[in-house]
Amino acid sequence: MDVLSSDLSHAELRDLLESLHDRYNRESFIEPDPISVPHSFTEQVDREIAGFMASTIAWGNRKAIVKSAHRMMQYMDNSPRDFVLNASTSELDFLRTYVHRTFNGEDFRQFVLSLRHIIERWGSIGGFFESSYEQYGDMRRVLSEFRREFFAMEHNPHAEKHLSSIDKGAACKRLNMYLRWMVRRDDRGVDFGLWRKIPMSALYLPLDIHTGRIGRQMGLLRRKQNDWKAVEEITASLREMCPEDPTRYDYSLFGLGISGDNL
Repeated sequence: MDVLSSDLSHAELRDLLESLHDRYNRESFIEPDPISVPHSFTEQVDREIAGFMASTIAWGNRKAIVKSAHRMMQYMDNSPRDFVLNASTSELDFLRTYVHRTFNGEDFRQFVLSLRHIIERWGSIGGFFESSYEQYGDMRRVLSEFRREFFAMEHNPHAEKHLSSIDKGAACKRLNMYLRWMVRRDDRGVDFGLWRKIPMSALYLPLDIHTGRIGRQMGLLRRKQNDWKAVEEITASLREMCPEDPTRYDYSLFGLGISGDNL
């Protein structure tokens, strides 16, 4: 693995990424991954909310993430759209009993209220992202504006740590992963492709320890920190391989990184 970057030509590296994409971008990827949570719903706004909440707690052990995210949906009566828009004060207060690592019940309650604000104003989470992209044409600006709007209302400051800030140079892995889920579309049945007004070419790689490690070994990334500058560098490398859909290779890098498979 360590000699990949020096041994492979550009064409050979692209072929490798494509073969890994074919290996991991399959329906078998869904069940053990947090994307299984929005896949348990059929209505678009339910999927958007379930996906957003599942991606919010997506760090650490995947099995624990999936279990906690499904439990989160149970707290929302397995009707995320209805709960976000209509939960009573007592129902919102009950969320305070939830905890997943550092994401506590107060954070959960705040995220529901912030999503209510977004949905009441734009009709859906996708309504915000699509209209914002149409306005700015740059996902970097969209990520910045989303966080600003998400916390525009009076809120619990502790919740801010669970929504990364591109303005502070964060990699925004969970937001970029969520955007991949909602925007990417192909015939594999994993990503949803719900937000058609945002081109797949505009997406950025969800950079984490797995995609970063494999990306560096392949010579796609030189920067040592997993920050926004690294996200731009590795996404630029992947755009050279597939300009219209660079995050298709998230499967290649992440899948190889967590699987322990041989090439």
